[in-house]
Amino acid sequence: MDETISRSEQKRRFKRIEDVAEELAVLTDKDLKKLPEESGVREEIKAIRGLSGGARKRQVKHLAKILRQGPELDAIYDFLSKRKGSHLKDKTQLHEAEHLRDILINEAMEDYQHCRSLQIEWEPDWKSELLGPAVAKYKGLDEDALRKTIYQYVKSYNKLYYRELFRVVKAAIDQFEMSRRIGAAEEGL
Repeated sequence: MDETISRSEQKRRFKRIEDVAEELAVLTDKDLKKLPEESGVREEIKAIRGLSGGARKRQVKHLAKILRQGPELDAIYDFLSKRKGSHLKDKTQLHEAEHLRDILINEAMEDYQHCRSLQIEWEPDWKSELLGPAVAKYKGLDEDALRKTIYQYVKSYNKLYYRELFRVVKAAIDQFEMSRRIGAAEEGL
């Protein structure tokens, strides 16, 4: 999906990864040995241990930068949830569902306003650049049901449709994550 992400959303995402780095910084040596990583994250975590104050914050931000660039962030989320009972992955999925819901609604509202300006009737089968890639990525999404729910929300501004859209998107993201975890577990066997 090629949507633009606002600077505020980018900052919120970076902050969530900083929270992951903060949790990693307090791992014990025993947990650190079991950490699934390849790009020198262990050394960065060890470097953080002896620091305090501003130096610690800078190193945590540096670790977060390394995590953002590395491919193993999902594995680290899974590790933290198994070992420490972390809910960071759940929060990330929740925010992803909220973001997807909002960009789909915003796109539909823009098209609705465009149709109004041209004085033509807005239909539920509007041309969407974001809906197709979202349905392709999250196999549990039903495009027709999404279009209907978005259409009803844009026409009525009824929060019932807003919440229903979130539930549908969140369920698809959860299903996607579950299949990813199953696939990772099968690869590990």
